[in-house]
Amino acid sequence: MNLLVCVCKTPETTAKISFSDNNTKFNPEGVQYIMNPYDEWYALVRAIELKEKSGGKVVAINVGPASNDIVIRKALAIGADEAVRIDGEPTSPGYVAAQIADYAKDKGFDIIFMGKETIDYNGALMGGMLAAHLDIPFFSHASALECSDNEVTVTCDIEGGVEVLSTSGPIVVSASKGMAEQRIPNMRGIMMAKRKPLNVVAPVDYSENTSVAAYGLPSEKAGVKMLDPENMDELVRLLNQEAKVI
Repeated sequence: MNLLVCVCKTPETTAKISFSDNNTKFNPEGVQYIMNPYDEWYALVRAIELKEKSGGKVVAINVGPASNDIVIRKALAIGADEAVRIDGEPTSPGYVAAQIADYAKDKGFDIIFMGKETIDYNGALMGGMLAAHLDIPFFSHASALECSDNEVTVTCDIEGGVEVLSTSGPIVVSASKGMAEQRIPNMRGIMMAKRKPLNVVAPVDYSENTSVAAYGLPSEKAGVKMLDPENMDELVRLLNQEAKVI
């Protein structure tokens, strides 16, 4: 199988977030970065499992500057066969989708994987846009994927349950919890990653049709309120008027 996995660089989960330029840009100062966990733990590992079972090739792809190479090398250390970095600034999901679609359109990929969303923006937009560019089916929030002969069976999480769908490739799949189990790169994988190809390609022209008006941080959480266990009226009032859960 010919498999493409989209991997994204995101801030580490405990990073302190701030903004600059009148809250229109993310401030990268002092931020540590990791591979987006949904891309790494579920999408990438499932692609590698399919390759190990049926043969083929796994290509990891990223859109971003040279500083992203360390994240891409981790994908190679985990088990991807080669990697591609599109040398552009990922200004929006639309931009990223257009760049990856242009690269993938004539490469014959059977399945294009990605995580269900990134942990920074949580937009879950890019998968649908990519599938639309390529005019192929898109399966979102997939928790399982199996291949048999020329058929792909995908289990997708939906409200209140799951939906099981069958199709033939090529397809785009966004992976969620259950798709695979996290793999830790071993020393052999880390050493081999240094010798695997990481190809840098130029971006294609793209006209942005969205812009950021402003970013904002959520309100600070209030401290814990202690109540007399006998004061049920006050507890009900707080749950109703402040917490708004009843």
